[in-house]
Amino acid sequence: MEKQRKPLSFGMTMLATAVGVVIVSALGGLISFLMMIAMVASLSSMDKESAAVLKDGTILTVDLAKISGDRSATGLQASLSETKTIGLVDAENAIRAAANDDKIKGILLKDGGLGISWGSLTELRAALEDFAASEKPIVAYATTYSQGGYYVASLSDRICLHPSGMIDFRGMGAEVMYYKDLLDKLGVEMQLIRPESCAYKSAGEVYTLNHMSDANREQIRAYIASIWRTATDAIAVSRGMEVLDVNRIADDLSGFMADGALAQRLADTLCFEEDVRHMLKEEYGGKQLLPMEKYASNVKKTPNKAKEAIAVIYAQGNVMDGSSKGFNEGVYGDDIVKALRQAVDDDDVKAIVLRVNSPGGQATASESMTHAVIAAREKKPVIVSMGDLAASAGYEMSCMADVIVAQPTTITGSIGVFGTIPNVGKLMSQKLGLNTDTVSTNRNAAGLSIYRPLSPAAKALWTKNVEDFYKVFVGRVAEGRHMTYDEVHQIARGRVWTGADAIGIGLVDTLGGIDLALSIAAEKASLSDYKVKEFPKEKDTWTQLSELFGESGSDDLNLLSKMRLALKWKMGSGEWKVLSSFEQDLHFVTESEGLQARLPFVIVKD
Repeated sequence: MEKQRKPLSFGMTMLATAVGVVIVSALGGLISFLMMIAMVASLSSMDKESAAVLKDGTILTVDLAKISGDRSATGLQASLSETKTIGLVDAENAIRAAANDDKIKGILLKDGGLGISWGSLTELRAALEDFAASEKPIVAYATTYSQGGYYVASLSDRICLHPSGMIDFRGMGAEVMYYKDLLDKLGVEMQLIRPESCAYKSAGEVYTLNHMSDANREQIRAYIASIWRTATDAIAVSRGMEVLDVNRIADDLSGFMADGALAQRLADTLCFEEDVRHMLKEEYGGKQLLPMEKYASNVKKTPNKAKEAIAVIYAQGNVMDGSSKGFNEGVYGDDIVKALRQAVDDDDVKAIVLRVNSPGGQATASESMTHAVIAAREKKPVIVSMGDLAASAGYEMSCMADVIVAQPTTITGSIGVFGTIPNVGKLMSQKLGLNTDTVSTNRNAAGLSIYRPLSPAAKALWTKNVEDFYKVFVGRVAEGRHMTYDEVHQIARGRVWTGADAIGIGLVDTLGGIDLALSIAAEKASLSDYKVKEFPKEKDTWTQLSELFGESGSDDLNLLSKMRLALKWKMGSGEWKVLSSFEQDLHFVTESEGLQARLPFVIVKD
């Protein structure tokens, strides 16, 4: 007769359950850890590309859609990207290296969409002009040319267009969306605080008006006209036309469709892409097409044995306090201050090029970076190279450099400051049925509440704050640019300028790209040979993952990063770009603490 087993006691049952939970949790943690290690190994191996095989008769393919930002993405950001992209600076270096590479026989330029704006397009066009000087051919092809893409492609030896394609050539326009009426319906009042004289600092006006102010209309009209002049002048020269004819074609849309583009001499040939490939082979001896991003990795890996160096510090994106986590993009004040300090302390670095591509942002971060630039300039030459944008806080951090280099199509200036504080009292009480009441120890303890209008004292304090910072900003520009306060004030007041206009009023020293900035830095440091050291230091995949999912910051920051990553996986690239742009803009206007020195509108690539 079998002996009957006694059931476990309650205590033993609980103990067994607890041990089971611990074992399962440990196994789960181990599996998660191993999966993370495998993921990192996989992503890291993707970062390490094998060298591109170069053959005689190679045609370099330069696709405008593959160029994004100033600096090439690395680590996790590069691994998770839907398509392999390349930064503008690496693209320029690759194109100029190809001009002297005997195995590269020419360039196929494709307009598959734009990842960069007018300042970068002008810089890329200059690199292609240098390539053309080597007497190697450039052939352009697209199913549809954007205006910016055609501006670049117009220098080609032959412009090919799909027989059913088009050239979107119609002149430049600007459209601003205003939210005041929507906020009124929601019961939200955006309280805008800015210096009385800064009528051009119109960033907050989208929440307080439902139309363009006269000042904003004036500055937008001026800057798009300046960019369009640069573009049409270049197109006219390249295509052997008069500027009047170029503008006529834009006005009557006569070059929009393929047949019209051919008749108006905007295009040379209507054909399919396979026809272009055959032409490259038969007429130019092209034996293989090599994507520029692959060739650029070869160029970047080519060792430079020079001991002395020029530091290139990238400041791209919105200006923010603190330091970056994961692969968050932006100009983080602490990161730039650290990079400047590292460049100064590096004995091999003899000069610094600060590459600025920013619409501005938080005033406190701007001040910190400007102070660091002043300190660096006392030790080594500092040259600023402006990209698409170097406005507001982006201009403040630039103004103390020894030399400022910008493209004629760069957007700069916007010397001014503003603050916004929402009042959501009506939304809470009238729409949601929520009410607040206060108890305070002092008269203005609740004076900055978002549930009621600013108290008179709080409004006076904020007004004095923005006025004082504006005076500091103008004073810094006056000191850095060797001008009087009044001279700067006349061209400041929040107004935006293009590089072409800024050079005439003293905000910019010379026109050109980062190659010119490096040449000026080398001359000032008496360097005949040098290598480039890039800052801030690039993060590897493991570091980015650790910061993204680890305990590397506030819970809110980690949660936001995870949500953004999940959304990016779920959404198409076009939807993601729209959402990301709106989220960044809303964050800066409504959530950033303190004063903002920021461009009064968002530049949309066309």
